Amino acid sequence: NSSASTTYRIEFFANDAIDPSGYGEGQTFIGFKDVTTNGNGDVSFSASFPQIAAGQRVTSTATDPNGNTSEFSGAIGQLLNISARMNVLTGNSVLIAGFTIAGNASKVMLLRALGPTLTQFGVTGVLADPTLELHDGSGALVMSNDNWKDTQQAAINATGKAPPNDLESAILHIFTPGNYTAIVRGKDNTTGIGLVEAYDIDEAITTALTNISTRSFVDTDQNVMIGGFISGNGIVRVIVRALGPTLSQFNVPNVLADPTMELRDVNGTLLASNDDWQETQQAEIQASGKAPPNAKESAIIIVRPAGNTTAIVRGKNDATGNALVEVYILP
Repeated sequence: NSSASTTYRIEFFANDAIDPSGYGEGQTFIGFKDVTTNGNGDVSFSASFPQIAAGQRVTSTATDPNGNTSEFSGAIGQLLNISARMNVLTGNSVLIAGFTIAGNASKVMLLRALGPTLTQFGVTGVLADPTLELHDGSGALVMSNDNWKDTQQAAINATGKAPPNDLESAILHIFTPGNYTAIVRGKDNTTGIGLVEAYDIDEAITTALTNISTRSFVDTDQNVMIGGFISGNGIVRVIVRALGPTLSQFNVPNVLADPTMELRDVNGTLLASNDDWQETQQAEIQASGKAPPNAKESAIIIVRPAGNTTAIVRGKNDATGNALVEVYILP
């Protein structure tokens, strides 16, 4: 805590990363500013320094007249919830969601597959009876569920996030770090609009969601691909990608030839849009190491505060096909 009417020296450092505590050791000195607090111990100020490298974070050290120091930095953000709503078909066009858990400990997460509940939000043609499978990075089946009350009912209820409809699916699982895939199908090969969600139940910052993706068939109107994520605990810098042509390399048929993408906030306000990724942010996207392989694919790098962000993927000129939307946490 700062003292009233006291002058402090604020030194700023560029850092390649911020440690999990939220405080970073100063690595590269970039400048300082002397500031004096008011009678309440507060001060507002601005300062200009040389530009730092893409992806670096800024940390600061405040030193009082007696030489006491205090380090601080921007809070670390993380992904707390991911979701994707789209038309669930059959074969190669079911709803496939992937995610990566990084860190050094296990994480408790809840997966849900919703269908009937979507009618409450004006969605028509919903998936009447979704089923859910969880696979690990090797493709092995970890768990599956049809109706969420069939298994784990008490544990799922205790999370406060039980599906509203008995025909909807849910899996509560303790995940070790690694790659996972959730697959949503309609029971007996039925089709319709479904929603897959993953909730971080424990929110431990030492283990976090670092990459999420969803693959499905992109149609038109209400059947476009809608992916969302909720971040918490501070700001996050992410790259969001919409891929189509690249999927043909993985034997996915009928790919979306030219995806377009919009990012919107919780109020539906447009944050950014992109058709071909090289049109905007090309240098920054290339520097991230996550540039889409095909020039017709879309990508946006954005810094978001805690809250909801939605990605909407369409085919250019209302084209349709299988596509993938991805979100990667960046430094």
